[in-house]
Amino acid sequence: MIIAFSIFLITLVFIIWQPRGLQIGTSAVIGAIVALVIGVVSYADVITVTSIVWDATLAFIGIIILSMVLDEIGFFEYAAIKMAKFSGGSGNKMFVYILLLGALVAAFFANDGAALILTPILLAKMKYLKMKPLAIFAFLMAGGFIGDSASNPLVISNLTNIVTVGYFDIGFTEYAKNMFLPNLLSIAASIVVLWLYFRKDIPLVVNVDDLPEASSVIKNKMMFKFSWVFLAILMLGYFIGDKYNLPVSLFALGGALVFLAIATLQKAVKPVSIIKGAPWQVVWFSIGLYVVVYGLKNAGLTDVIASLIVELSQHGKTVAIIGTGFLSAFVSSVMNNMPTIMIMDIAIDKVGYIGNESLVYANILGSNLGPKMTPIGSLATLLWLHVLAQKGVKITWTEYMKVGLVITPPVLFVALLGLL
Repeated sequence: MIIAFSIFLITLVFIIWQPRGLQIGTSAVIGAIVALVIGVVSYADVITVTSIVWDATLAFIGIIILSMVLDEIGFFEYAAIKMAKFSGGSGNKMFVYILLLGALVAAFFANDGAALILTPILLAKMKYLKMKPLAIFAFLMAGGFIGDSASNPLVISNLTNIVTVGYFDIGFTEYAKNMFLPNLLSIAASIVVLWLYFRKDIPLVVNVDDLPEASSVIKNKMMFKFSWVFLAILMLGYFIGDKYNLPVSLFALGGALVFLAIATLQKAVKPVSIIKGAPWQVVWFSIGLYVVVYGLKNAGLTDVIASLIVELSQHGKTVAIIGTGFLSAFVSSVMNNMPTIMIMDIAIDKVGYIGNESLVYANILGSNLGPKMTPIGSLATLLWLHVLAQKGVKITWTEYMKVGLVITPPVLFVALLGLL
């Protein structure tokens, strides 16, 4: 256990630190190779891990490629301006509408898509509106939070969702039904708690007349109109795929490549730059880090967690659901939610999936919301901080955790109540 945990800890440090520009995927793969050489994991384990994460990873790449193409067209900037203008100049309304936009983007384009695409657009618009630094901080923190707290409704909304659904063989429709109410409660609680926390920093009036017309940011009107039809067809495809037990990545990545091809024919994007810009390092990150985490499983960590879940279950369903959710949240906040979701999935599987289905969803909620307590909790937060740093906005760990530790627990608690 000590050797396995040491390898994991050192790997995680290098992933977060990224010395000399070392990519997250490279660090994860090096950690996996060390674990393999030392004997913490076997070649069979590598095959097992790959079989668990391949669909989720390829689906994630597809979602990001689709998001990047839509961003090139002006899709997200159009939506952001529309939301801002819809507020009528009220700072409080704008705050709520931006959160709702973030929730929609997270639902259909994943939390990482919201971090990569929506964050720089919101930052640019807020600076354009000449908001004060505290107001910009409030909007950015709220936008970053909603990206994860609203990434529960669909399988494609978060990489953790896709991994868990694949592991337990949960259907796209079944997942959406079970997560509808918890996600709705999560969004509502997020808006209320975030507004209460930042209400003094939100400007009462914002001069939205300074913003350009939404239609002026559309770079290809034909592709913009077509994108709405395509997204509707793609969503239908997910449900059809569920009926025939087809992998999510077939539609997510396949659909993204088809959309990219159409956009290329319409000369709306440069395909080479889109493909190069896709986060391919996430492929190696997913496989590498999960291999390292599998070493913790081999060392007995999942047995320890499984015993904790059994102990919680002995106190009734309510305690089991809320306890599992907060256990997942705590582990995610200190260990990152990507390894946590696998460790918790395996532990719940040991306890038994049949009859404990609600614990699987509690784990997802904990892994999606819990990471917001610390900057290292999720890949989306790391990407979000990286995007902001590139734009000259530095948010320290102390500043982040002062918000995250206060806001996350009540929102998670309310979301977990939706499973009851």
